[in-house]
Amino acid sequence: MIELVLEDRCIQCAKCAKACPNDVFDAEPGELPVIARKADCHTCFLCELYCPTDALYVSPFREPEAGLRLAPLIENGTVGSYGRISGWKRGAPQTVPA
Repeated sequence: MIELVLEDRCIQCAKCAKACPNDVFDAEPGELPVIARKADCHTCFLCELYCPTDALYVSPFREPEAGLRLAPLIENGTVGSYGRISGWKRGAPQTVPA
């Protein structure tokens, strides 16, 4: 389930919103995306995969994580790890259909 948008990493490109099949985000280019419909997230990780700056954290769990803290997720490399583990961010195309 989508948990966090990291404001300091986000470049406000809205690629996360374009990639999301369930319209979880409210986002426009030039604005910070808002997780508006969190319960609609199916944990597909597409938003995280298409994010060019690893500005999203998608939990592998279907339910929200209690006591979630950002600092440990960054320190242990969890933020953006799905794309790295899957090979997506090793030169694979990251284009979002218009």
